Amino acid sequence: MTAPACFERRPLPPALIEQLRGLLGDRLHFGEAMRRQHGSSEAHFDPVLPDAVVFPHSTEEVAALVRLCVAANIPIVPFGAGTSLEGNATPVRGGVTIDLSEMNRIIAVNPEDLDCTVEAGVRREQLNAHLRDQGLFFPIDPGANATIGGMASTRASGTNAVRYGTMREAVLSLTIVTPDGKIVRTARRARKSAAGYDLTRLLIGAEGTLGVITEICLRLHGIPEAISSAVCPFATLGGAVDTVVQAIQIGVPMARIELLDAAQMRACNAYSKLDYPEQTTLLFEFHGSERHVEEQVATVRDLAAAHGGGPFLWSNLPEERTRLWKARHEAYYAAMNQRPGAVGLTTDVCVPISRLADCILETRRDLDGCAVPATIVGHVGDGNFHVVFAIDPKALEEMHQVEALNARLVARALSMDGSCTGEHGIGLGKQDFLVDELGEAVEMMRTIKRALDPKDLFNPGKIFQL
Repeated sequence: MTAPACFERRPLPPALIEQLRGLLGDRLHFGEAMRRQHGSSEAHFDPVLPDAVVFPHSTEEVAALVRLCVAANIPIVPFGAGTSLEGNATPVRGGVTIDLSEMNRIIAVNPEDLDCTVEAGVRREQLNAHLRDQGLFFPIDPGANATIGGMASTRASGTNAVRYGTMREAVLSLTIVTPDGKIVRTARRARKSAAGYDLTRLLIGAEGTLGVITEICLRLHGIPEAISSAVCPFATLGGAVDTVVQAIQIGVPMARIELLDAAQMRACNAYSKLDYPEQTTLLFEFHGSERHVEEQVATVRDLAAAHGGGPFLWSNLPEERTRLWKARHEAYYAAMNQRPGAVGLTTDVCVPISRLADCILETRRDLDGCAVPATIVGHVGDGNFHVVFAIDPKALEEMHQVEALNARLVARALSMDGSCTGEHGIGLGKQDFLVDELGEAVEMMRTIKRALDPKDLFNPGKIFQL
C-alpha cells in the first residue's frame, strides 16, 4: 500500500553533506541497502527511502546535526528498531533518518529509587538483562525487542500493561533535542511534580514530530517473588471475554491477560510447533508472593470454569513460561504464515472493558465473512485488541475489503467511546481516524506542532497533515 501523503522532496545540498561528513565521518550513509532498511518497517506501506542515514553517538551530536539539517530545510526522521506498524518512521519527504541504535548506553541505575536512565537506542531486552542481577525489571513489553526511545515515541504498552501501565506511566523524564537544536530535559527524577506544563507526557506518543528523544528516565519494579503462567481454552469467544471482564472488575491483580481466538491458535500451533486446543484461548500471568499468586490462580480458574473454560493449565517453571509467551510474541508472524508471501496488516483499537465483549464478538462476525485470513489477538485486560490480516499486497480488491473492515472496526470502537489506537500510534495509517476520534483537539495538536516546529521538518506527514 502506498503511503497516503505525497510530498515534494529536496535533494541534500552538497554543503550539508560535507558538514554532516565532518561531524559524523563514516557514520553517514548513502548506500541503497542502508536507506532501504530505514525506509521500510513492519507496516504494510510501500517503502520510502531517506536520502541519508546517520548514526549519532551522543545527545550533543544529535543537536549538532539537527541544527545543520534545519538550517538547510532538510527533514529529520528519528528511527529506533523499525518495528512500528503504522508507518511511524517512514521518511515520506526523504531527508535524513537519525538511527539512534548506537546510542545504547545504560547511563545510571538507582535501585533505591526504582528508576534508571538510558539512551534512546537501548533495547528492552538489553535493559532487563542488565537489571536482572539487581532484582529489578522494566515491565513494558510490546512483543518486539524495540528500543526504549521508539517505545516512548509511540506510547507503547503491550502484554504487561494491565498491571504495570504503558510508557505513559513508565517514563519519569526525557532528554530531547528540539527543532531549534536545543537540548531540553522535561523533568527531574521525582516521582511526582506539579511544575508547569507536563512536557514529558506531551513528548510521549508524539512520534518524533516535536523533538528527538535521546535519553529516558524510567520507573522500574522489583522482580516478583513468584511468577506463574496459565493457558485456558474456552468453548466460546464470549466466555473468554466475560472471564477477563469479571476478573478485572473484582480486582484480581493479573500481570498479563492475552486473548487469542481459534483462528490465531491454529496459526500459532502451526508456526510455533505447539499442540494447544484450537479454540479461543486466554493466556494469563500472575505476579506476587507465593500465597497471593495461588489465590489469584484459584479465583481466575473458578471464573474460567463458570464461563466454559478448561482445562486450566498453569506453571511456575521459567522454561514453560518462556515457551508460552514466545508463542504469543510470534502471533503476528504466525498469522502471516497462514498464507505464503503474505504481508501483515494489523489493526489496533481499545474500548472500555464493559464493551469489550460486544466489540470483539461483532468484529469476529465481520471477519467470518471476509475472504482474507484474519485472526484476533489482544491485551484484553485493558480493552485493547488487534486483528491481523494476512494480505496479498498486490491484490487491490483485497486491500479495499480489508480497509473497509478496518474502518468498520474503528467506527465500532469509537461508537463505544473507545480509541482508534491503543498502542500503535497514528503514523500514516490512522490520520483520518484521529480526526473522527478527537475532532477539534487535532487542531490544538497542529497549533503545538507549528509553534515548536514551524518548518515542519521533524518527522513530517505523521499523525496529521499541516
